[in-house]
Amino acid sequence: MERMRPRRLLFHRHKHLLLGAIAFCFFSAGSLVLWAATVPLPDLASLEERKVMQSTKIYDRTGEIVLYDFHNDVRRTVIPFENISRNIKNATVAIEDERFYEHSGIQVTSIIRAVLTDILIKLHIKKGFTQGGSTITQQVVKNSLLTKDKTLVRKVKEWVLAIKLDRAVSKDVILNLYLNEAPYGGNLYGIEEASRSFFGVDAADLTLAQAAYLAALPQAPTRYSPYGNHRDLLESRKNLVLFQMKKNGFITESEYEEAHAAVVEFLPQTRGNLRAPHFVFYIREYLEELYGDRALAEEGFKVVTTLDYNLQAQAERIVKEYGTRNETDFNASNAALVAIDPKTGQILTMVGSRDYFDESVDGNFNVAIAHRQPGSTFKPFVYATAFKKGYTPDTVVFDIPTQFQTTCAWNNFTSGGECYSPENFDGKFRGPIKLRNAIAESRNIPSVKVLYLAGIKDSLQTAADLGVTSLSTAERYGLTLVLGGGEVSLLDLTGGYGVFANDGIRNPTTGILSITDSSGRILKSYSPSPVEALSSGIARQVNDILSDNNARAPEFGLDSPLYFPGKTVAAKTGTTNDYRDVWTVGYTPSVVVGVWGGNNDNSPIEKQIAGFVIAPMWHAFMEYALTNLPQSEFIRPEYDYGQNTKPILRGLWQGGDTYTVDRLSGKLATEYTPQETREVRASGGGVHSILHYVDRKNPTGPAPSNPNDDPQYRLWESGVALWVAATGYAGGAPGQVPTEYDDIHTRANMPVISITSPASGASLPVGARATITVSATGRFPITKVEYSINGLTIGSATVPPYSFSFRPQDVQTIGAQNTLTAIVHDSVFNKTSASVSFSIN
Repeated sequence: MERMRPRRLLFHRHKHLLLGAIAFCFFSAGSLVLWAATVPLPDLASLEERKVMQSTKIYDRTGEIVLYDFHNDVRRTVIPFENISRNIKNATVAIEDERFYEHSGIQVTSIIRAVLTDILIKLHIKKGFTQGGSTITQQVVKNSLLTKDKTLVRKVKEWVLAIKLDRAVSKDVILNLYLNEAPYGGNLYGIEEASRSFFGVDAADLTLAQAAYLAALPQAPTRYSPYGNHRDLLESRKNLVLFQMKKNGFITESEYEEAHAAVVEFLPQTRGNLRAPHFVFYIREYLEELYGDRALAEEGFKVVTTLDYNLQAQAERIVKEYGTRNETDFNASNAALVAIDPKTGQILTMVGSRDYFDESVDGNFNVAIAHRQPGSTFKPFVYATAFKKGYTPDTVVFDIPTQFQTTCAWNNFTSGGECYSPENFDGKFRGPIKLRNAIAESRNIPSVKVLYLAGIKDSLQTAADLGVTSLSTAERYGLTLVLGGGEVSLLDLTGGYGVFANDGIRNPTTGILSITDSSGRILKSYSPSPVEALSSGIARQVNDILSDNNARAPEFGLDSPLYFPGKTVAAKTGTTNDYRDVWTVGYTPSVVVGVWGGNNDNSPIEKQIAGFVIAPMWHAFMEYALTNLPQSEFIRPEYDYGQNTKPILRGLWQGGDTYTVDRLSGKLATEYTPQETREVRASGGGVHSILHYVDRKNPTGPAPSNPNDDPQYRLWESGVALWVAATGYAGGAPGQVPTEYDDIHTRANMPVISITSPASGASLPVGARATITVSATGRFPITKVEYSINGLTIGSATVPPYSFSFRPQDVQTIGAQNTLTAIVHDSVFNKTSASVSFSIN
């Protein structure tokens, strides 16, 4: 008994607290009951006449041009319950509230589940849409409440009113209220307007399949819209509606099967008061996922987007003009365009088709965010990966027929079955080619070799780092990846190129600058989040190559749509092997523009490359953008390979050894040979593929001790041997190395120069003009005498007697004591200098 005493004392000590807590619970419950009894039921007439009081509006980046008013000209027709099809009544109950005719206004289990789910979401344990847990009765009540706050008191009030409403009127009245004011997308409210707008029939005449589609919409009208990019999701939800109807006994198995297989045609979308439609619905879907459709309908958000409406209007005009022309000329019925500011990631323009309202080209489908094969526009990500590993723009690979499948014969230059031997789009082969030229000319065979050298997995990672995240794992793709074997969206691809444009810094793409509520409170605002996705050195190399008009000229010509006289613009085209997609993506440091052309049904176009089909459209818009946006130049990359860089990485493919010659004499260079005439050449060991000289995983490291260990070595080497035999090339033999030394650039052949005026030690007036005179002679003709003071070049003279005048006060480096230097140049790049000192009085 003694052992029980402490527990008894503890119980007595806390008895008063326990009794107090129980009393508080009874008091709270009683207060809640009393409060619930006094909550007035909203007038049913006011519910039926209810209009949306505050409208969310979407603006362009100025905050002045309204792109879309969610409820401008709201369309809503109230009809009696008996004029509504039994199909839509049953479909709505089945998907929204299958126990509607059984419960008393609320479902306790659903409320508990919703509360727990919302808690998990707030704790970041579960992601996705919040659980409403709302019955149809609750949704009717919710739409009638004046306050929009999401407090517990408001939620409890909603539950109480739902119970009271359920007791006050019949279930049919409640369902009628719901169906007459449910949102069905855009400015459509109520089942009658939805039926007429989508199908051209009254709500009384809806078929079972039509009803299933409409019942699927209210949960997320924009996401499930039949006019958007998620028709597959709408199909899935429609099928879920039918399944729920069958499960609840609303339809028979045969009715289910018939409706499931039925093909339902939607009427074309009406134009309404809408600007930049593809972009608007892209933004609306984002807002709907963020806040829910009900909040957008009632809370009066002001959404300022990143869209430049001036550019957008021009883009829409250009895409329609060129898209229509391309349908006639190339059987490419549709086109899309995206423009992004690479310094911020902000979307400036989005055109998802040549005409949003043109049903013949499925115009409301937004191709800008759809996934298509990118063709050769994926190549820069692969080449950038290779550069990261140590390969250079001057690295040489062989553009020759090559079989890449190790289980196929090396001389089987066909593709089929397991064999893979791609062709270049022009059917020609360039032989040894630098990576700079390979990507600029969009050569396929060299690019497949670059992908092998760079690695598929690492290339995918580079693309993902730059924002192209839709591609699968490396196991899914083979070496076709570099030719556009995966699928990406135009928006992501354009954003990825923006990283190159922005010196390696990625700014995630965004379409919103700010969101404020009806009271002016800022809910969301643009905040830059730059991250280094690629080193600046690699980005600059890619920019240098893609803007090199001379490098792409062999394929596109010097005056192609990719060229802008007087401006430096980087660009890349892409055409899929089956001619289903054509692309052009190009950029400056200020803007990146991507365009796509093809057919929405994935049928092929005429067999023409993107440079002819879609690049002219890209050029037209880019030309306009360049005149309306601030411009800047790319930073030039630094190329310094050094003597230890392997010849094959420096563009020397003729052998594994190197020697330096004077290219004027063709003899071995000496200490007097100037840099301007030095040329490094390769020799020794014959001609080989790059795999003979580098370990592909460590290209700058030691040469492989046994190149045959690489599974591709035999295939690449055999192709090179075939090319050598076919061309008769016999380079690389040690006997070709010169044995004599440069006899043009010698000490004896150097020009001679002396400064005759001013004399050394002279004193010059600071404000007076002084004249420099020299005596210059040489074995070879004198071409120029260059003058500098204290290391700063002040001018030059190219004709005898090579005199030059200056005023000391105009020279930035002038001081009390100064050094004047004259450098004489001759026609073979020999040069000699002379100097004198002078003072300033």
